[in-house]
Amino acid sequence: MPPEISTFQRENIHPVIVVFWPTGSGKTSLSIRLAKECDGEIISVDARQIYREMDIGTGKVTPEEMGDIPHYMIDILSPEIAFSVVEFQEMARKILADIHARGKIPILCGGTGLYLDSLILRRSYARNEPDWTRRNELKELSEKRGNTEIWEMLRAIDPESAMKIHKNNIHGVIRAIEVFESTGRSKTEIQDVPELLFPTLFVTPYDGNREKLYTKIDTRVGEMFREWLIDEVRRLREKYPNAPGLKTIGYKEVIECLDGTIDLEQCRALVAQHNRNYAKRQITWNAKYSTLGKILTIAP
Repeated sequence: MPPEISTFQRENIHPVIVVFWPTGSGKTSLSIRLAKECDGEIISVDARQIYREMDIGTGKVTPEEMGDIPHYMIDILSPEIAFSVVEFQEMARKILADIHARGKIPILCGGTGLYLDSLILRRSYARNEPDWTRRNELKELSEKRGNTEIWEMLRAIDPESAMKIHKNNIHGVIRAIEVFESTGRSKTEIQDVPELLFPTLFVTPYDGNREKLYTKIDTRVGEMFREWLIDEVRRLREKYPNAPGLKTIGYKEVIECLDGTIDLEQCRALVAQHNRNYAKRQITWNAKYSTLGKILTIAP
């Protein structure tokens, strides 16, 4: 067991272990390994694995893989139900507190940055909790109308910040809007320094080799199709035609294939490409954690 984790167990504190970084890097297997070594329990911070029946396209951990390790925030909702960051935060914080109360270590594992940040961070600029409801509203608006419209909203109220943030950096744009709406001041005037709510050890299976990561992603996508991803999407679409998750990577491309817009090979290629693009965004989002605490790299 890594000495950092042993120290967490010895000290009378409420620590958290975060297993993070990009999709396809091996977070799931690493989190289970750590849970076995340190008597931990796993809270998923994945916005799609909350849904039942969405298994193959989300790379969801299987019951066999879980073994006897408790997993939370997986398979908790029917796919047609919308679920916000605020709702996730309220539910997951109670679970995290319960794990601490029983003397165990919560292990947060997953790729949804907003979900993870809602559990472990507070921001110093407003001296209160982040406005997750507003963030979720802006995120949903960007998905419906595009990043440019959200960026234009920022430019209208805080042109200085808008000039420094690319419109496709949607998380940065949303953050700047939130800062201005909360404080009445430009983000450029305020040092927005995140603070950890718990003693936190960040653990990642990602060693920085993007070529190797992209190969893993391509392999994983191939496995999804061999595991009948198309049948899963067809079944979900028939039961839940308006399910939010069907608009996400791995599902929206298969729907295009089922509709005849693209063929199967194009579908596979797009799913792989979109997952690689998502991994890039995750790497950018997660870079801030290196300034917050110790990062331990462990091969999955």
